[in-house]
Amino acid sequence: MMPNDLPPWYTVHQQAARWLTAGVFEAIVDDLRVVLRMVAGRTAQPSAVIIDSRTVQSTPESGAEAGYDGAKKRKGRKLHLANGTSP
Repeated sequence: MMPNDLPPWYTVHQQAARWLTAGVFEAIVDDLRVVLRMVAGRTAQPSAVIIDSRTVQSTPESGAEAGYDGAKKRKGRKLHLANGTSP
């Protein structure tokens, strides 16, 4: 349920869809990352990246979406994470 001080739900949904298509949320996250790094006394862009992955156990309902991680001997969905770092 939408709060009373907002426009009708379809108007909000339509505008959010436009922002998603235009990449507004990604731009906000990128700008926030740069600002937070600079406030912390670091360079604006990371100079290295750490990549990691993990397998999240799946349910029987996930069907074909679930794979098998042979290294961990586990059925599930594989997630990847990239963490930027710099001095």
